[in-house]
Amino acid sequence: AMGVESDQEIVQMIGTEEHVMAAFAPSLEECQKAQIFTQMQALKYIGNKVRRQRMWGGPKKTKMEEARELLASTILTHVLVKEFNFRAKCIYTAVMVRRVILAQGENKVDDRDYYGNKRLELAGQLLSLLFEDLFKKFNSELKKIADQVIPKQRAAQFDVVKHMRQDQITNGMVNAISTGNWSLKRFKMDRQGVTQVLSRLSYISALGMMTRISSQFEKTRKVSGPRSLQPSQWGMLCPSDTPEGEVRHFYFAFSISYMEDGPIIKLAGNLGVEDVNLLCGEELSYPNVFLVFLNGNILGVIRDHQKLVNTFRIMRRAGYINEFVSISTNLSDRCVYISSDGGRLCRPYIIVKKQKPAVTNKHMEELAQGYRNFEDFLHEGLVEYLDVNEENDCNIALYEHTINKDTTHLEIEPFTLLGVCAGLIPYPHHNQSPRNTYQCAMGKQAMGTIGYNQRNRIDTLMYLLAYPQKPMVKTKTIELIDFEKLPAGQNATVAVMSYSGYDIEDALVLNKASLDRGFGRCLVYKNAKCTLKRYTNQTFDKVMGPMLDAATRKPIWRHEILDADGICSPGEKVENKQVLVNKSMPTVTQTPLEGSGVPQQPQYKDVPVTYKGATDSYIEKVMISSNAEDAFLIKMLLRQTRRPEIGDKFSSRHGQKGVCGLIVPQEDMPFCDTGICPDIIMNPHGFPSRMTVGKLIELLAGKAGVLDGRFHYGTAFGGSKVKDVCEDLIRHGYNYLGKDYVTSGITGEPLEAYIYFGPVYYQKLKHMVLDKMHARARGPRAVLTRQPTEGRSRDGGLRLGEMERDCLIGYGASMLLLERLMISSDAFEVDVCGQCGLLGYSGWCHYCKSSCHVSSLRIPYACKLLFQELQSMNIIPRLKLAKYNE
Repeated sequence: AMGVESDQEIVQMIGTEEHVMAAFAPSLEECQKAQIFTQMQALKYIGNKVRRQRMWGGPKKTKMEEARELLASTILTHVLVKEFNFRAKCIYTAVMVRRVILAQGENKVDDRDYYGNKRLELAGQLLSLLFEDLFKKFNSELKKIADQVIPKQRAAQFDVVKHMRQDQITNGMVNAISTGNWSLKRFKMDRQGVTQVLSRLSYISALGMMTRISSQFEKTRKVSGPRSLQPSQWGMLCPSDTPEGEVRHFYFAFSISYMEDGPIIKLAGNLGVEDVNLLCGEELSYPNVFLVFLNGNILGVIRDHQKLVNTFRIMRRAGYINEFVSISTNLSDRCVYISSDGGRLCRPYIIVKKQKPAVTNKHMEELAQGYRNFEDFLHEGLVEYLDVNEENDCNIALYEHTINKDTTHLEIEPFTLLGVCAGLIPYPHHNQSPRNTYQCAMGKQAMGTIGYNQRNRIDTLMYLLAYPQKPMVKTKTIELIDFEKLPAGQNATVAVMSYSGYDIEDALVLNKASLDRGFGRCLVYKNAKCTLKRYTNQTFDKVMGPMLDAATRKPIWRHEILDADGICSPGEKVENKQVLVNKSMPTVTQTPLEGSGVPQQPQYKDVPVTYKGATDSYIEKVMISSNAEDAFLIKMLLRQTRRPEIGDKFSSRHGQKGVCGLIVPQEDMPFCDTGICPDIIMNPHGFPSRMTVGKLIELLAGKAGVLDGRFHYGTAFGGSKVKDVCEDLIRHGYNYLGKDYVTSGITGEPLEAYIYFGPVYYQKLKHMVLDKMHARARGPRAVLTRQPTEGRSRDGGLRLGEMERDCLIGYGASMLLLERLMISSDAFEVDVCGQCGLLGYSGWCHYCKSSCHVSSLRIPYACKLLFQELQSMNIIPRLKLAKYNE
């Protein structure tokens, strides 16, 4: 307390030890009494301050006991207290205080964005929390019922089974999973969006969503920490796959098995970890004494910490300890941390012994022949998992030739740094990094194949490419995830040149003949639903047959596609406003006539399910089943086949997106001397500022692969070398730069420059102009304000916003402003009294009781509505009128 270092200094200050003992001897008992007295005072103080919830029917406790229990169970809960021995808790608190004091120095503050300090909440943990909460609720309800029933006389007949709600836990879980709202009473946890519907737009979007992490910080505050790349993220989360900064993607991280602490504590005891409670404060502060933590709890202290760490790792590699338990040292805090808790990010590495990797070529051959699998590598101590904290204690080499005497581990494959979405990009290490990030977002929107069961699924919206192809330039990741079996794109022959001026700003020029042959053709599937309900008054929905024309005895045009049962038949073409299901619904029935005894038949009114769409669709299949409430459910799958048109969006795998600007007949397209026409002409201005060199290399490798009849690799940090690819081109008589001699299709003369010409893998994205087309002249209006409705789905108007209004004011186009904001929107004739300034009605002012000063004006209806709403709140707006020509 006095800032004194050791006992010796106290002795020097006061005198010899005998003097000290003599001075203190008479008052030792008093000291103990005083100490106990202050403890009791403190407990009493805490007891008075704390409001505990008393368990009903439990034994009454004094304030002191309550305070002592609070200290034992609630404060620093994870530090166990046995028989009210608070020593472990005191030491833990002391360590905390010491850390806080040290944090005033430099670099002593923990980083909350460091991934070693983070834990992922996995599905199992979240479900177990939810189950625990529901189970406790179930028990407490049973207890409540028992407490109500048992005190009565019939206590003998109480059967607990009768009072168990059978579906309570199930319903709670189903509800939480289906809505995504997890509300746990015990932790006061209320979270939205814990579960989400798996996106099935494409195979990649499904994979990308399954390997995603959602961070918990609030999205509203602009915090740079969680958004920026963290050095500790290396190898755990994908550096490229980051949508607008808040969600990152998981890829080589593993869910961690939880291990009991018993064996670890036993092992630590055998390795010389001593119990803290047996030592005094001075021994703990020796420079060579390290504190040992297990999952954040103080386990003990050790002198030779290096021996502990080394032995621990040997035991783990031999399989005596679970492979996911990690041990790491922090020299500045003099601590050894052992972690076995769930949710840590871990990653496998090859162990290096005596400057040689433990895995040899013999092992790899056995793996290839199927004699060995990954688990064998783990159990034989060739490979081990490291978490983020333990990586800091290791020296990891990226490649075998970079191993030196300090190296402890070797990276299995450097390309595993990237996630699923970034793994599709060929030569990503030659691109500017934002381009890879853009491709990660766009790869999820590419149309392709979502699965081999796609024809049997009835999704709300499903996009399929008619003729998908394997990419000519593939990566190792593509092979690992089997993307080649479910591809999302086509190899297009691309000419990089300027053509026609319709290719400005990344727009593409497409070859009409290629489109005729099926390039970029896609299928769009939508579904239509219809349920037939039963009502409480014994009536139900019906499906009526088609209505027949009186003269021709054939179904009317709206019912042309219906079968005799009133449901559309598969294979038929549906046009806008035609009926898919001719459903009728009972109206409210009258009571039966008095005395007749005959119940009246219910009246039915038609509520048909009609098809709404800009273009015609075809009915693929019809499914009849029932839903959870045992009502009939009719689902229809509608199909449209679309060919690319002007305004459809395409992109290569390098974040180079563009819309189709022009479709040119093949005879006008340029062609090379072998007679090949390009499918796509891309503007060369897309390269200089974007710096997507990967795309240039992909074209070279693709061209060489086509000539040789093989696939090339564009794997990150590796892949086919440009030098080798160029030699392949020369061998086939092509220019090593990938350029071709090209003849103009319009003039028939050779072009003045050599053109970069070859195959690039292009993706058709889901944004098609047909789905976005929206224009309107007159149309529906909102009821309240009489202004045009909002949104394309409701056939809404095109909004002229505040900023557009400012531009029109800046141009001084006042009549255009009036037209857009009033005449085309909600112009309304009102009668205004010039005397009192209030609104009148059909030429009469109800306030002045006269019609002599009433004039007719045109104002927006919303303005009139505002005046009336203000009047309803006792605020009277009065209009001052003046003659227009005065």
